Amino acid sequence: MASAVALLLALGFTPIVIRYFQTRGIGQQIREDGPQGHFIKAGTPTMGGIALVGAAVAGYVVGHVGSGAVFTSAATLVLFAIVGIGGVGLLDDWIKVSRQRSLGLNARAKFVLQLVVAIAFALLAVYWAKVNTHLSFARPTLVSMPNVVYIVWAVVVVVGAANAVNLTDGLDGLAAGSSVFAFAAFVFIGFWEFRHIGLYHVGPALDLAVVAAAMAAAAAGFLWWNAAPARIFMGDVGSQAIGAGLAALALTTNTQLLLPIVGGVFVIETMSVVVQVLAFRLFHRRVFRMAPIHHHFELMGWPETTVIVRFWILAGLSTALAMGAFYADFLASPVGRKLTGGG
Repeated sequence: MASAVALLLALGFTPIVIRYFQTRGIGQQIREDGPQGHFIKAGTPTMGGIALVGAAVAGYVVGHVGSGAVFTSAATLVLFAIVGIGGVGLLDDWIKVSRQRSLGLNARAKFVLQLVVAIAFALLAVYWAKVNTHLSFARPTLVSMPNVVYIVWAVVVVVGAANAVNLTDGLDGLAAGSSVFAFAAFVFIGFWEFRHIGLYHVGPALDLAVVAAAMAAAAAGFLWWNAAPARIFMGDVGSQAIGAGLAALALTTNTQLLLPIVGGVFVIETMSVVVQVLAFRLFHRRVFRMAPIHHHFELMGWPETTVIVRFWILAGLSTALAMGAFYADFLASPVGRKLTGGG
């Protein structure tokens, strides 16, 4: 129900947002140093992430109506991260469109606002949602982090993931399509943890799967209008919300170290920027023609749609690898060995 409502709302509400922004001249500003082929996209409605986030939240809420399910603290906290970090992105987008420039908040202001939301999330995760503070891959490891250390760790994960997806959002549908795979992975993870709660000890696992399902469906519905040639861009409000949502799901499902595999495309994009910056500062040379790396392939002559589809393939493979690793860990557990006759 949550995913169905989120999908239908994203499909139906996004064109309304497109018309609203078009009538008010709210469009994307293009970087002057970007690929030449992107200048034709100037003026395309942006901030479409409002529809994506709104559809996901509404889907989650409606999915609970009449079902007897309760709103768990962990799932509510994930939505807080999505809306809170998305709000920072919305402010950034609004500055861009209102001042008719390609730069919104300066880097320091954006980072401070992200930190505020991420710290609030981390504090609530520890003292309200009571999440497991062990370092975790598919299951918590023996490394138990003190609350202060875990809070710092959670802030790094949330802010890092939000900015990683933000960097990826440079081609029509690239971030939205890749995020569908990633959120689908957390649907599986949440449901599997729910079915084997004695092994994973994640009480609200099913409710977390509902959040992931709502986000996956909302991203798919938005992608209908965001696919090349995009009728609307998600903007920072969408990309940062997606990144925060993935990070929050990883933290609440105790799969933090699995997140880089689930979101492999986002990691590749981020690392390309890091490598480019370090190479230029240390050696005054560029490794890529332009970073993030999707622009490098564009400047090599790949059509935009080719870059997008190939990165979607990488996103699908990353999800498959992550799910394989998650299931392999389950098979290696006492519960898994018992079910498969291994002892």
